[in-house]
Amino acid sequence: MTTVPVNASKQYEIVIGTGLMDKAGEYLRRVTKGDAVMLVCGDIVAGLHAPRVRAALEQAGYRVEQFVYPHGEQSKTPETYFALLNALAESGLTRSDTIVALGGGVTGDLAGFAAATYQRGISYVQMPTTLLAAVDSSVGGKTAIDLPAGKNLAGAFYQPSLVLCDLDALATLPEDVFTDGCAEVIKYGVIWDAELFDLLGKGIKDQLEEVIARCVTIKAEIVNKDEFDNGIRGILNYGHTVGHAIEKCSHFGVSHGSAVAMGMVIVAKAAALSGICDEGVFDRVLALVKQYGLPTKTEYEPKALLQAMLSDKKRAGAKISLIIPEKIGAVRIEKMGLEDMNRFLRPVLEAQTWM
Repeated sequence: MTTVPVNASKQYEIVIGTGLMDKAGEYLRRVTKGDAVMLVCGDIVAGLHAPRVRAALEQAGYRVEQFVYPHGEQSKTPETYFALLNALAESGLTRSDTIVALGGGVTGDLAGFAAATYQRGISYVQMPTTLLAAVDSSVGGKTAIDLPAGKNLAGAFYQPSLVLCDLDALATLPEDVFTDGCAEVIKYGVIWDAELFDLLGKGIKDQLEEVIARCVTIKAEIVNKDEFDNGIRGILNYGHTVGHAIEKCSHFGVSHGSAVAMGMVIVAKAAALSGICDEGVFDRVLALVKQYGLPTKTEYEPKALLQAMLSDKKRAGAKISLIIPEKIGAVRIEKMGLEDMNRFLRPVLEAQTWM
C-alpha cells in the first residue's frame, strides 16, 4: 500500500492499494464527522462495487443513501447535478455529513461539484474505479459539470477529504476503459517525468501501484504549488485543449482518454514542425500512444476543432493556453490568439500524415 500526501488548502491523503473498499468505513471515520453518507455512482459501478462499499460504510455505523445515474459523460449535466442536490436534501444530509464519489471521472466531477455547493460545502471522498480517475481527476479538487457550450464550464475548486484508490476496482475494468486511462499516464511522462515515460515502455499492469503513485505524486506537487490553476498547473492540460475540442465535436462520443491521446500527438507534431522540439520527441510520443492502442488521428475538420477550442475553459479573453512539449519531461505554456492557434495547428490537422 502507498500513501501520497496532498498539502493544498486542505491537507488529505491519497491511499493506493488493494482491499480498500472493504475498509472504506474505517478510513472515513478518520476524516469525517457525521453519520450519514451519500454514495454516488453510475449504474455500472452500482452493480459492481457499490454493495461492497455500502456494507463497509454501514458496518462503521453510517446511514448510507445512494444516488445512481446513467453512466457516461452525457450525464455530467445540470439536470443530473440538480437531481443529486435534491437527493441530498430529501435524504436529510447535513453539513457534517459526507458524499462518497465511487466511480470514474464523471462521478468524481459531479459528486465533487455537488459537495462544493450543497449547503455551501460538505465533505466528500473520492473512490476512483478507473485508471483515468485514479491518476488524474480524483486528485486536486477540480469539480465540474458540462454545459451545452462546452466541457467543465460550471464547477468549483474543492478538495476532497480523502482519496481511496482500490486496485481491485481497476482489475474489473473493460480493456478499452483501462486503455483510456493510459493517455493520462503518458501525459505525466511527457510533461514532468522522463523516467516514468521510459518506464511505460515496459507496460503498466505489472507495475500499476508504482505507476499510479508516481502520477499522483506529480499531480500533488503541482497542485501544492498552484491549487487554483493560475500558473504551472496548466501543464496538466497537455493534449486537453485539442482533446476537449474533439470531445465536443463528437458530442462526447469520443472518450476523454482517446481525445487526449489524439491531442497530445497533434500538438507534439505541431511543436516539431515549429522547431519547439525535435522530431524525435514527436516520434516517441506517437510510438508510446500507439503501443497502448490509443488513437492518433482525428476525423474532424480543422475549422470545427478550432471553433470548439474557443469555448475551452482555459481561454482568457482572446487567448487560449496551449501546452507544448520541448522535450520528454518538459513542456511550456503558450498563450495564443485564434490566428496563432490556426497557424500552429492547422497544417497538422489538415495533413495528419503519420500512420
